[in-house]
Amino acid sequence: MKIRYSVFILAVLLIVAAVFLLLWHTPNSRQSFHTSQQKSPSHSSEIISKGSVPDIPLHLQSGFTIHVFASGLGSPRDLQFTPGGTLLVSNPAGNEVFALPDTNHDGIADSEKVIISDENLVHGLAFYQGKLFIADVDKVVRYTWNENTLTATQDKVLFTLPENNDHNSRTLVFNNSGQVYVSVGSTCNVCNESAKQGGSVWVSDANGQTPQIFATGLRNAAFLAINPSTGALWGTEMGRDYLGDTIPPDEINIIMQGGNYGWPNCYGDKVHDTQFDHSFDNPCHNTMAPIFQIPAHSAPLGLTFINSLQFPEDWQGDLLVAYHGSWNRSTPIGYKVVHLIVKGNTITGSQDFLSGFMPPSTPSVPGNSVNSAQGRPTDLTFDKQGNLYVSDDKAGVIYIIQKK
Repeated sequence: MKIRYSVFILAVLLIVAAVFLLLWHTPNSRQSFHTSQQKSPSHSSEIISKGSVPDIPLHLQSGFTIHVFASGLGSPRDLQFTPGGTLLVSNPAGNEVFALPDTNHDGIADSEKVIISDENLVHGLAFYQGKLFIADVDKVVRYTWNENTLTATQDKVLFTLPENNDHNSRTLVFNNSGQVYVSVGSTCNVCNESAKQGGSVWVSDANGQTPQIFATGLRNAAFLAINPSTGALWGTEMGRDYLGDTIPPDEINIIMQGGNYGWPNCYGDKVHDTQFDHSFDNPCHNTMAPIFQIPAHSAPLGLTFINSLQFPEDWQGDLLVAYHGSWNRSTPIGYKVVHLIVKGNTITGSQDFLSGFMPPSTPSVPGNSVNSAQGRPTDLTFDKQGNLYVSDDKAGVIYIIQKK
């Protein structure tokens, strides 16, 4: 009897083992097991936004689609996602910050909730260690953020900034070490002023205890970004006005500690601005040249490094930059989002990604371009699913761009 019982147990074990091996070697079953264990990002283009198609006849590179994510936002500028995935946007014209939740993930904001309304020309937004940091024209402020209620409660004023009425859109960004960089635009088109007045980038710790000048000679480094591959600080830069249609170029810079980027005496690739600086000695030898020169008056603003499964593999690590568009050029220029090809610390090429904000038949009248433009792209950011969001401070909307 014991022998028969042992044989029975052995037979059962052999059958179980055979079934297990059969399942393991069945391709579909193994694929299902592997997929269930792999936590890869979802491909959100499977759910295309249900937002309306923009009224503007925009031109987008093939393979992508564009819809309106939110509208009626005044002049939306700086975009920032919360740790919980809610999109925030600043509206300096109304001195407010909106929260734009999309809880059902249909590619349309459920509501436009004002979360900040009592600061001074609020513009820059950033998160660090769960706290919301904002940049006013005259200070950097830290807020406690509550994702459940979508509310921001002021915690601390970190440090003050020099207030001015010219280049007054302050932008801030954190590096991985907790240092916060703040752009402080110049008080003028071209003039001699100290770095503490403007034309510089500041740096501080996350508690605001050590604010100091990080880099100088930056007339208006309007937006900043950290290169995730290198940790370096990159920024857009607007050249001075009233030197004609073609000079000086606007710029992309890698902003380094102690670097002098030339303004007000130099522009472009170490070109001496003799119309402003009448000295015989060329002061540009020790200044930092841009890594990329952009056609004059394009007015580059927001920039973001591509890290999205919805974009081609060979685009990963490249830049998307919003060209806000000219206001004082005889023939309008800019008014588009451009893809810049990044190779290490260089940019090797560019191509239009999103255009059509400016009617093609705009008359050649200085200042007319702003009035004729139907939109002006301002900032860009990706969500965790790889959707691209673009703010437009002329049309008052935010677009969502996805792979078809």
